[in-house]
Amino acid sequence: EGLKCCLSEFQKQLAWVERLDVTLGQVADPISQSASDKDAVDPENDFQREMSFYRQAQAAVLEALPKLRKLQVPTRRPDDYFAEMAKSDQQMQKIRKKLKSKQEAMEKSEKAKQLRAMRKYGKKVQTEILQRRQKEKKNMLNAVKKYQKGLSDKLDFLDEDQTLSQGNKKGNANQRIKKGPNAKRRYKNQKFGFGGKKKGSKWNTKESFNDVSSFQSKVAHNKGPRKAGKGGKKALNKRPGKRARQKMKSRAR
Repeated sequence: EGLKCCLSEFQKQLAWVERLDVTLGQVADPISQSASDKDAVDPENDFQREMSFYRQAQAAVLEALPKLRKLQVPTRRPDDYFAEMAKSDQQMQKIRKKLKSKQEAMEKSEKAKQLRAMRKYGKKVQTEILQRRQKEKKNMLNAVKKYQKGLSDKLDFLDEDQTLSQGNKKGNANQRIKKGPNAKRRYKNQKFGFGGKKKGSKWNTKESFNDVSSFQSKVAHNKGPRKAGKGGKKALNKRPGKRARQKMKSRAR
């Protein structure tokens, strides 16, 4: 009686649109099309219990929507509706940073995996090349031994060796031709020219050594007339050598 008295004191008689409560009993199972009893749902079975809650919620929605439409209450969110986020911007920035760091770590690990795979592949190719070369060398040595012992009179291995060496030389020559000078060298060539041979440019050759048409004995042995001027003065006032100066000093003493 006391509980009922307290309930009558704070109970308010409000319209349904202010309360929005929907009370339903057991909902009919859509598969069996019959109302399920209390004992039909096993409370220990999680799937049956959750399905009963789900069917009851669906039935409540189907009963409440016509009432709301009759009262002209909107039941859909407008397109321009703005709602604040449950989490603050600072927390979202932290989440973004964490996700970005995880993504970068995953990218680094993928790059490291690719590098390891490339190294393994490079080692595999290198070992295959070495094994092939050793096999070719072994076959050539066996062919040479057979030829020396007189078991075979074929020299095909020499032809193969020559063709391989010529092919390598051609490939290297093509690589050298295609390579060309770099940008720095091209700029210097454009600015200073290509120059030429500097070392040994004044060396005599066989033709220059045998050519004596420009030789003048008088000029070579200082027998010709002395030229006046600066060159003549230098020839007249020629300084004696060191040994001659020392002898002159000893005589003066």
